[in-house]
Amino acid sequence: MAKQFPSFADDHLRLIAEQQMFFVATAAPTGRVNLSPKGMDSLRVTGPNQLIWLNVTGSGNETDGHLRLDPRMTVMWCSFTKRPVILRAYGSARAVYARDAEWDALYAQFDPIPGARQIYVLDVDLVQTSCGYAVPYFDFAGERDTLKTWAGQRDDEALSAYWEQKNRQTIDGFPTGLLD
Repeated sequence: MAKQFPSFADDHLRLIAEQQMFFVATAAPTGRVNLSPKGMDSLRVTGPNQLIWLNVTGSGNETDGHLRLDPRMTVMWCSFTKRPVILRAYGSARAVYARDAEWDALYAQFDPIPGARQIYVLDVDLVQTSCGYAVPYFDFAGERDTLKTWAGQRDDEALSAYWEQKNRQTIDGFPTGLLD
């Protein structure tokens, strides 16, 4: 039932726009695979074979450390409403930081989010749909503002200190590029 596509089609873009969350998976050559749910208005499809997503401060920084060792990334959306479908985008990704020349142009595509720490650029080489027949129905109740509130109460110095303590390396000890 799975179907592969070389790029995003209009139907895929409609499905992405309807979803309130997405999932990101990365893995270094060794160690743990990371799979993270993402929300907020933090993802943009910028072309038929590219998407960007704004990553904000969190308790870990696995994606950053993994991509430094292996650029593979999968982004997945599940429809929790009437249409039973799962959509995956596979490709190679890289991190862009506030210190990078590209940051301002990429960040301008989002409403500012307190604690923004990276923008990931995923160059998509395969898009796949599969049935979502076993995915349950869920109703969207609203966004959580906890992370925005937490990060909004900290200045740049406090966020940097948090990143130093919690985001400098992955749980497997791989370095991230956040504070380089």
